[in-house]
Amino acid sequence: MIPSSPAPTPTATDDYVIQLALDRGLLAVGQLEAARAIVAGHTDLATPAPPLLEVLIGQGGLSARGVAELLAAEFGMQMAPDLGNIRVTGDTLELVPRAVAARYQLLPLSRNGQILRVAIADPLDTDGIDALGYMLKLTIEPLAATAAEIASAIDRFYGKDANSIDDLLSDLSVSGSDATAVTTEANAGANASDSDADGPIIKLVHQIILEAIQRRASDIHLEPLEKRFRVRYRIDGVLLEVENPPKRLQLSMVSRLKIMANISIAEKRIPQDGRIQISMNGKQLDLRVSSLPTAHGESIVMRILDKEGLTLGLPELGFLTDDAATFERLISLPDGILLVTGPTGSGKTTTLYGCLHFINKPDRKIITVEDPVEYQLNGINQVPVRADVGMTFATALRAMLRQAPNIVMIGEIRDLETAEIAINASLTGHMVFSTLHTNDAPSAVTRLIDIGVKPFLVSTSLRATMAQRLVRKICAKCKRPVTPTPQELRSLNINPAQAVSATFAKGDGCSECNATGYRGRMGIFEIFVVNEEIQRMIYDHVGAAKLRDKARSLGMRTMREDGTRKVTAGLTTIEEVVSITVGDAS
Repeated sequence: MIPSSPAPTPTATDDYVIQLALDRGLLAVGQLEAARAIVAGHTDLATPAPPLLEVLIGQGGLSARGVAELLAAEFGMQMAPDLGNIRVTGDTLELVPRAVAARYQLLPLSRNGQILRVAIADPLDTDGIDALGYMLKLTIEPLAATAAEIASAIDRFYGKDANSIDDLLSDLSVSGSDATAVTTEANAGANASDSDADGPIIKLVHQIILEAIQRRASDIHLEPLEKRFRVRYRIDGVLLEVENPPKRLQLSMVSRLKIMANISIAEKRIPQDGRIQISMNGKQLDLRVSSLPTAHGESIVMRILDKEGLTLGLPELGFLTDDAATFERLISLPDGILLVTGPTGSGKTTTLYGCLHFINKPDRKIITVEDPVEYQLNGINQVPVRADVGMTFATALRAMLRQAPNIVMIGEIRDLETAEIAINASLTGHMVFSTLHTNDAPSAVTRLIDIGVKPFLVSTSLRATMAQRLVRKICAKCKRPVTPTPQELRSLNINPAQAVSATFAKGDGCSECNATGYRGRMGIFEIFVVNEEIQRMIYDHVGAAKLRDKARSLGMRTMREDGTRKVTAGLTTIEEVVSITVGDAS
């Protein structure tokens, strides 16, 4: 018979917390006895019995956050801010080595003069606070947090299994791209070596980029204002301002970024473009860098291009089953034109790249002409527009057609010459994908006619147009069901019968979604398929309003109606769809 292992002796901290919880009425005696029974019943000699406090938290008698709040109240401490949604400067992190932070379960938050604010998991562990204060010769102001929050934050800021921030930054390998570089002697000289004085600037720039990637930002904006140097991330389409670096570092940071992007640091009077290639944890990312002179210095915007987004299937882009089947059929046609429409930033390029990935097979030759080439795709011939040397969309298209492609993608149809060549290509057996700036799908027809394309050519070549917008998805971690108000239901024309069978939800906000309640985006779509009836109407030069009415009668869903389906499926919120489809109240 195997003897049962003895129950572990509770630590003084555990005893104190449990007694405090009992005194405050946060823990029932029955819950405590049940937890003690679990500990006493532990019979596995290979593993130690779990601590009593750990069992209480695991069984739901107490919560880790509740314990932290209890101790904070008892000792007159403040709770630390949400550690998943803060930024700590490199100078502050360098004060406390990772080994010290992990040993004492603490995280430095900010320094103000001789006071260092620190998040700590165990307020009773005065040894860690005293040791840190003695080591740094600073006054330590502790704030309460949970051990799990601190462990996660240490991994986030210092890097997993890293010894210092330098180890974290060493994962970033930076190289310039020749595609859009403007190189000068000054740039080459600056790139030759990094002096010791530049070390903190390099770390700060890398930290800004790294944090943006970790927070899933699509853009990084560094904007020189009169008295400050503002840094903002665009996350899920919304700009979020983060801690600003000192104004005095503006010139150094801008120069460092221009060196990384391989563009001239001597030229500050004209806009410039470059590219930074980053390898982080085996993941390849491109940053498209744009420099623009402003009244208070050069503004830098970096677009983060994640190639993993190009391999998404149609459901991940936001297509529901029926729309996905329709769209797959359209992009698999042997010839014709398919246009994706919408304003800048509505995901048109991502959708087109998703199409190319779907149809990219060894037996098909695909050529694209883009301004600029944002993503480099395997197996596809991509041609960059270079207007300065006469390589325009029209010039590139003429040359491309001599290469005998099966599928052609044009970044954007901007003028009559490009439109006519694209239409002629579709009429000679090529499938052509492109984008156009219109508010809805049927308006693409009138837009083509307005720039000078003959109606009979449009009716013959156009296979479909699709308008799209992006809406934010509800965060899965903090998602909960809600009951919308009658006014909200009326805003999307949802009748009571539909509401009964619908699943409405919203996010409360958590560390995963930066306290917004949303995480990630998806498309809402309006697919306008050109059949024989629509062809005759286009040939007769019928207006967009009548084309829209006819398409609606044939079953076309508007973007607002597609958004409504995603609201009732619990994927997004009424507010998101109403705000993004404000002009589509049909």
